[in-house]
Amino acid sequence: MSLQRIAGAALASVVLAGPALAQAAAPAAAPRTTPAFDLSVDNIMRGPLLVGRSPDEVRWSADSRWVWFRWRDPAARDTATRLYRVAAAGGAPVAVADSAALYGAPAENGRWTPDRTRRAETRNGDVFVVDADGHEHRITQTPATERTPHLSPDGRTVYFVSANNVYAVAVEGGGPLRQLTDIRLEDAPHPDSARGQRKFLEEQQRELFDVIRDRRAEREHGQLVDSLRRLVRPVYLGKNATLASAEVSPSGRYLLIGVGQRVEGEKQVIVPNFVTESGYTENINVRGKVGDVQAFTRAAVVDLATGTVRWIEPEAKERRLTLNTVGWAPRSDRALLIGIPADYKDRWIYAAGPDGKTVTVDHLRDTTWVGGPGLFSTGWLPDERVWFVSERTGWAHLYTATAAGADVRPLTEGRWEVRDVQRSADGRTFWIATSETHPGEQSLYAVPAAGGARTRVTAREGWTDAMVSPDGRWLALLSSTADAPPELFIAPNRPGAPGRQVTTSTTAEFRAGPWIRPQVVEIPTRDGQTVYARIYRPRDLGAQPHGGGVLFVHGAGYLQDAHRGWSTYYREYMFNHLLASRGYTVLDVDYRGSAGYGGAWRSGIYRYMGGKDLDDNVDAVRWMVANAGVDPRRVGLYGGSYGGFITLMGMFTQPEVFRSGAALRSVTDWAHYNHWYTMRILNQPQDDSLAYRRSSPIYFAQGLRGDLLMAHGMVDTNVNFQDIVRLSQRLIELRKKNWELAVYPVEDHGFTRPESWTDEYSRILALFERTLRPGSPPAAGAN
Repeated sequence: MSLQRIAGAALASVVLAGPALAQAAAPAAAPRTTPAFDLSVDNIMRGPLLVGRSPDEVRWSADSRWVWFRWRDPAARDTATRLYRVAAAGGAPVAVADSAALYGAPAENGRWTPDRTRRAETRNGDVFVVDADGHEHRITQTPATERTPHLSPDGRTVYFVSANNVYAVAVEGGGPLRQLTDIRLEDAPHPDSARGQRKFLEEQQRELFDVIRDRRAEREHGQLVDSLRRLVRPVYLGKNATLASAEVSPSGRYLLIGVGQRVEGEKQVIVPNFVTESGYTENINVRGKVGDVQAFTRAAVVDLATGTVRWIEPEAKERRLTLNTVGWAPRSDRALLIGIPADYKDRWIYAAGPDGKTVTVDHLRDTTWVGGPGLFSTGWLPDERVWFVSERTGWAHLYTATAAGADVRPLTEGRWEVRDVQRSADGRTFWIATSETHPGEQSLYAVPAAGGARTRVTAREGWTDAMVSPDGRWLALLSSTADAPPELFIAPNRPGAPGRQVTTSTTAEFRAGPWIRPQVVEIPTRDGQTVYARIYRPRDLGAQPHGGGVLFVHGAGYLQDAHRGWSTYYREYMFNHLLASRGYTVLDVDYRGSAGYGGAWRSGIYRYMGGKDLDDNVDAVRWMVANAGVDPRRVGLYGGSYGGFITLMGMFTQPEVFRSGAALRSVTDWAHYNHWYTMRILNQPQDDSLAYRRSSPIYFAQGLRGDLLMAHGMVDTNVNFQDIVRLSQRLIELRKKNWELAVYPVEDHGFTRPESWTDEYSRILALFERTLRPGSPPAAGAN
């Protein structure tokens, strides 16, 4: 057996032995399947080999004639994805040879000139400039990796970063390659910094010895000659700095830089990797823990003529802002930046001039933490108004304002979200992806930049991601429903225009399966809110319900899964079918903290994870009991990552509700998770110990009564294996017997091996079959 169990005698009475697994794999009810499909754990955990692999990395060519994407043709003999392209005007997709794909494919995020006539991009580390008619200019061909290319407003000069310095070259040729900066990631030298006794000795040496005076004179003369020969002055950023971004202003005079600033003293977690090619254990350094010292990002304007560096320090600098550079205005030397303080409770959008002084364009304040789908969504319009997305009303919506922060205009409003923003080349139209029709749907709308009525462009069922072509005439659509993965469609960019399907990604075997579009139900909560959930009923799969109920708890915290599109958790989607085919009623709940339902829902877990989010799942169980014929004594739950955390909290603090649970790659103690995620929700452990104590399952392990399966990858660089080891030791010391730990020696946070998926979900199925079927024994200590 490929995975190991920990805790020896403490687990002896509850291990799932081989025969138990084999018994669990045998069908208990006749599901509604065709003879051609095998609805078993072994089959569905093959993942892409069964389902197929949908297109991704979709992007348009600069001339809007071609759509490029990465895809695996289900007829292919191997599992590799390849690059394809298809003409917008029609035809079948054609695979691109790997050799051509290195430099022939357009980049996903090119930078256009203000008039959208040229685009600068990198391909395989080299710089290209592409005209809107498709004509290409290759700018570099070097072993180095060039990055962040951008163009002067007239499109004649392209700038890029190589080896931490900024270069400029004429697009059409006829001029030399110019190095604009001499950026040094080291502390500035201080030759005359001696003080006290050391200064006395240096002055004494110069007074007494000719040789010392001669050497000093020779050195100073050499430095003078070097300064005359040097084309640019050195800029010293410091030994703990990294150059994160660099962009030349429209005038060519100034440089906006983002500088990553490491902080001395951060301690990293070490993850041992045991199964290695060398045969030796190899350590992986991953991340720090919440509350430890953290790196941040600064921003500055560099005068390229003088080498002067002006650090941008807004008024809130005492809260140690991280400044993210957005970029210069289209034709003036004004820069846009986003500032987030260390406590994550504000977002400032700033405009800054060459002097480094800032003006606040927008300030968003949240006493929990700022977030939502548009936290970093902002940019310039051609008339140099600023557009941005803000949760200022509690829902993410689109606004424009002047660069001075005046004349703020809301372009959208309502109890729904703007999830993505694209704009037309002339700046007159925004194309926005919204949830206006239903929280579980996404469609594309057009809205005038000057304000006015929205027009719905796509009306496809389910979930649609749309990419507008550079000329605005076409749409590349990734469209899915709950029972069908995303496929690529191309359609004219006009309301209701039919699209032609470009890909069919699923295998014939998958299409023969019993897949349903689970109903999205609305469940009332104890505090008067409404929870959305997907429901899988046994009768939908041609099975008889036996009263057992299961909750699937999605992970990631801020993620939406009870929607009408294809689930990120497609293996669990299929596993829920398997459970329903065996008589279980399954609910998949978008509990408090999930994405898609506004700021108050997102931040409803502030200072108490395992509070309202767990209550929502418990309320869902009560709904199942009242409306779906579920026996309250036979309910289980399972999930990974945050879903594993909720499973542990449910098993430890609600033992009368949950008979059994499977916690996968779960956080057991938030004081050991990463900073950027945890700090926002729970503050720092040294400042808010109550939030961490009431939110961490390890403090409630004594409440375990039901049967618990824990599963964890040993090379997990996200939720480290140490988490589950510490909880295991706690359970041992508490003398708990009804738990087991399955470990996966080669798996990270997201499993990749089909055999690992199969082993893990075979154990989950066996757990539920043993504890939730009619006649299953009650939990230990239950009445």
